[in-house]
Amino acid sequence: MEFFGDVGGDTSRPTLFELVAQEQLRDLLQPALKYVLAVFAQRYPRYLLRIVNRHEEFYALLMLFVERHYLRRHSASFAENFYGLKRRRRPVFETERAKAAVPGGLPEERLRGQEIWKSLLFLVGLPYLRTKAQEYYEILGGGVQSEAFDDGSESPETRALVAETWANRLRRAYKAAYPWLNTSFEVWLLVWNLRYLFEQTPFYRPWLAWIGADIRRLTADDMRPMFRPSQPPSSPREGGLLANVRRLMMASPRFLLDSLKVLLPTAIFFVKSLEWWYSPSSPARMLSSSSASPAVPPPRLLPPHPQGITVDLDKYGVCPLCHDTLSNATAMPSGYVFCYRCAYEYVDKYGRCPVSLLPVRVWQLRKILV
Repeated sequence: MEFFGDVGGDTSRPTLFELVAQEQLRDLLQPALKYVLAVFAQRYPRYLLRIVNRHEEFYALLMLFVERHYLRRHSASFAENFYGLKRRRRPVFETERAKAAVPGGLPEERLRGQEIWKSLLFLVGLPYLRTKAQEYYEILGGGVQSEAFDDGSESPETRALVAETWANRLRRAYKAAYPWLNTSFEVWLLVWNLRYLFEQTPFYRPWLAWIGADIRRLTADDMRPMFRPSQPPSSPREGGLLANVRRLMMASPRFLLDSLKVLLPTAIFFVKSLEWWYSPSSPARMLSSSSASPAVPPPRLLPPHPQGITVDLDKYGVCPLCHDTLSNATAMPSGYVFCYRCAYEYVDKYGRCPVSLLPVRVWQLRKILV
């Protein structure tokens, strides 16, 4: 088994725990990025709301560029490179003597264009398809989300399942078959994990066998170019100003993408720390609030302006703008509550509170629970 891989075995073969860890890091990137975008979308909805609504497509496109860069430059995905792993074109015959004679491995072991695009298909395309399949399953009324938060209303897709048409029959068949297909897929991956654990296969995932590449640890020869001192910069006069600007523009994206293996995990840790700090069950917030201190009274409601709209304070839960039941209640700094759509459209157009005429910006709107 792989527990004794470092004692007289293949030291370049990663353990199952290393491979699982890099997959967990990859699974954390999407929710962390979505959380950050959702927070900033509250302040800049005009620019980021569409990205949040199409987050799966945005994330897939972003990871396509990131993973392609790491596969071409490091022969590894982003998460694999972070954990000191690489992908290798598996040779037909292992030639230890030839590998020892060539520092950094044989050139034939580096990924080529065909292996890179196949890897991108499973690194980016497969997670995207699984996410969309799960989303469509929940739209049809399946999953824990629809059952836990069922308020008696049904989506148009769910109501349409009652009609006897071929499309609805396919939807019902998909709703019934998806849990079994998803479970079968997970069991299939588990079988390959066990086979890899007991050294029955050199491939951690079944599609790696189709790609023809296995995952190995980075060796000292692989890491030596990373820590090699860079060449001294050339004189600014060489090639002229335009050549230097062009060289800088070409090198900046590569430098930024290479820095992601440090920036993204740091950002995830920072976001998770903020999420914990502001959570209601945070020990820091519990210690900061003393039960002996007197309760701070809420601020007084600003009086309506004579030129503002009238508000009937006796009617609770009614939007002063549309005179309908509050939908996605949102408060302004003046203390008055409106529907989010009404408040956003009014503030975006006039830049003030419709009742008190107090200057308000869109980023000052706060959603509340009523």
